[in-house]
Amino acid sequence: MHNKIKELVNNHLSEIINIRRHIHEHPELSFEEKKTSAFVKNKLTEAGIEYKEGFADNGILGIIKCSKPGKIIALRGDMDALPIEEDNSLPFKSKNKGVMHACGHDIHTACLLGAAKVLNDIKNELEGTILLVFQPAEERIPGGAKLMMEDGIFDEYTPELIIGQHVYPELPAGEIGMRPGMYMASSDEVFLKFTGKGGHAALPYNAIDTVLMASQAVVSLQQVVSRIIPTQIPSVLSFGNIVCNSVMNVIPETVELQGTLRMMNEEWRYKAHEKIKQIAVSVAQGMGGTVNVDIKIGFPCLNNNEELTTQLFVKAKEILAPEKVHELDIRMTAEDFAWYAQKYPACFYRLGVGYTDGRVAGGLHSPKFMPNEESIRTGCETMAFFALNALKIDLKK
Repeated sequence: MHNKIKELVNNHLSEIINIRRHIHEHPELSFEEKKTSAFVKNKLTEAGIEYKEGFADNGILGIIKCSKPGKIIALRGDMDALPIEEDNSLPFKSKNKGVMHACGHDIHTACLLGAAKVLNDIKNELEGTILLVFQPAEERIPGGAKLMMEDGIFDEYTPELIIGQHVYPELPAGEIGMRPGMYMASSDEVFLKFTGKGGHAALPYNAIDTVLMASQAVVSLQQVVSRIIPTQIPSVLSFGNIVCNSVMNVIPETVELQGTLRMMNEEWRYKAHEKIKQIAVSVAQGMGGTVNVDIKIGFPCLNNNEELTTQLFVKAKEILAPEKVHELDIRMTAEDFAWYAQKYPACFYRLGVGYTDGRVAGGLHSPKFMPNEESIRTGCETMAFFALNALKIDLKK
């Protein structure tokens, strides 16, 4: 069956690459994927694949019913792009100003469509039901995954497990990476607004200095990670933006800090929220000001099911060769696929998109991100082959 999958992927490959290029050329932001969604539905219709729509507005659930009843499994691909101006010279460069598929979701969607075509071709030789989750809004909290489940995407067909893939420029095309167990961090957005008394910078004694407040808070809040959270729990608290809206000789009335909290432990994640609030309030009050603390809850930790991921890890070595399948380290980035993984046994793996000829794929979320299209073949093959094996896997209850 593996050879048959490879042959079918090869038959569809040219079309799948063109699908990826079309999606790349016409990117849409989170919650705005109407044309992408319509394009995907058209491709499912052409392939004769049943689908349901309207989940989280633009989400789609494709349904492949095999020859006999059996396990129900789900495959997921996300569709949204980022607010980034593309800086590449591709013939299919983004036509939507300030919007770019800089995180590879165009490849995710194309590979899922490719795998769907292959699986639909061989459905009479399989048992079970394969769900195809074309998801919007992965890049924006609370995440399209959460919203699709709230909209009842799995009410009629409930999967026994779910599989997703994500591009990974650190590995060359033709290789993949996996990690059983805890893999990715939770992600929350931290907004602190300090209020004091504005004034002339040359007369600071007449003001309550919000810049000093915010600066002290950045330093003091580092103890959340370095002194409060147990050292064995990977955690990051970073502030990437300070908003003053002022000039060099004015102490502003307000200063805002915007940051991100990443954690590998759900219990300590929420304890950290309380510590952030306590320290920020203490700093502000100690300097005669006030602070408003707003922590927006983002994605949970992503935990790959140990048994499912280990079994697929072994199978991946059979189809790609052992040296092309890597066990990955933990990663402090976040993924809304974690919402699925909280409810269903899940495997989220990485698809190599790098080059071996000296070219640079660029980093994720970079305006120069340019993944190797050779990865599309591997992405289609692995997803179809993983689905084939997942239909036969019996996970311990």
